[in-house]
Amino acid sequence: MPYPDELLVEGERVVVHKHPHWKMLIVPVLVFLVTVGLGAFLAALVSAQNWAGIAWIAIAVVGVVLVVWLTLVPLIRWRTTHFVVTTRRVLVREGVLSRQGIDIPMTRVNSVQFRHTVLERVFGCGTLVIESASDEPLEFHDVPGVERVHALLYQETDDDPRGGCRR
Repeated sequence: MPYPDELLVEGERVVVHKHPHWKMLIVPVLVFLVTVGLGAFLAALVSAQNWAGIAWIAIAVVGVVLVVWLTLVPLIRWRTTHFVVTTRRVLVREGVLSRQGIDIPMTRVNSVQFRHTVLERVFGCGTLVIESASDEPLEFHDVPGVERVHALLYQETDDDPRGGCRR
């Protein structure tokens, strides 16, 4: 889903729009599978008891709470986190009910770095570090295709056809 055009200023266009890397969802999916499997096992285990109905309700309630808290909430958090590079700024937006975000104008970007561990290289993600004119460096973790995003961000900060910086 593209970043909403109504949130951009006139003449601004999206260069990159990403959610955090899908590796953030590995643990929530495993929690879901283990919860469903364990719930089914426990439900089968108590099925011969005369209090099985109450046990099934308790197992279902605990299972639903675990799935919502440890699977659904991280999935929604992942889906509602946006890392966007436009022709004028870098935007990060997070949250569902309460939203927070940060914008860094391209003219304020001093340096762009990336790093990734061996495992992150296997997954194709990494950490992007943006140093702006007035703030401490900002780190954005689990950026998919971090090297490509790094190159595009550098290109946007140094996009003067005469060979010099736009600033």
